[in-house]
Amino acid sequence: MTRLRSRIRAVLLATTVLSVPLVLSPIVVTPAHALFGIGRIVFDPSNYAENVLQAARALEQINNQIQSLQNEAQMLINQARNLASLPYSSLQQIQQSVQRTQQLLGEAQRIAFNVQQVDQIFSQQYSNMDLTASDQQLVELARERWGNTVGALQDAMRVQAGVVGNIETQRAELSNLVGESQGATGALQAAQAGNQILALQAQQLADLTALLAANGRADALSAAEQAAAAEQGREQRRRFLEPGPGYQPGNARMFQGGN
Repeated sequence: MTRLRSRIRAVLLATTVLSVPLVLSPIVVTPAHALFGIGRIVFDPSNYAENVLQAARALEQINNQIQSLQNEAQMLINQARNLASLPYSSLQQIQQSVQRTQQLLGEAQRIAFNVQQVDQIFSQQYSNMDLTASDQQLVELARERWGNTVGALQDAMRVQAGVVGNIETQRAELSNLVGESQGATGALQAAQAGNQILALQAQQLADLTALLAANGRADALSAAEQAAAAEQGREQRRRFLEPGPGYQPGNARMFQGGN
């Protein structure tokens, strides 16, 4: 940028110098046939006309050079505008919105968005239940699964609230970026404004992805709870209907008293 400014100053200086009226050096007139003269001064009209024509041509060349230098100076000015950087950046606001959504996903209750943890808990509470456990243990497992489902639903609602909260920030940033794009002085500023708008759209897609993930997690846990509850219900119903020991008669005394 410094070299470009120096070149512009040099061109403008040359333009100013060349714009100064040209002082023509004395024209050497070759002796010719004089039509008339006064004393020692001899005037030759043909030489005079030729010299005037040469001076006019020289002046025209100088004017062309001045115009060329002015065009080059304008071209350099336009290049400087095209290389000017956009003075506005929405990167910080976009990063903050993404971090808020990531924080909500990281605060997932009971079952985090982690493949190993999901596999471990599903193996313990859903797919490989110990049907030989006591009734009390089965009830505790059912309560754990219910808590997972409720926690997932709450997490989904929190992510939804966070995404909705980002909408106002996105609207303000989009308005600012469109204004900067329309007022761009060069190609670079327009391109940078367009890139930031694309980054804002990417952040909106990230919010949408997080929302779908949270909702899908809640739906999956709800369906898994229903499947596990059905399996556990069949086992508890079997235990309830299983014949137990028959009635055994015994002695009973209604009143306590002495003879």
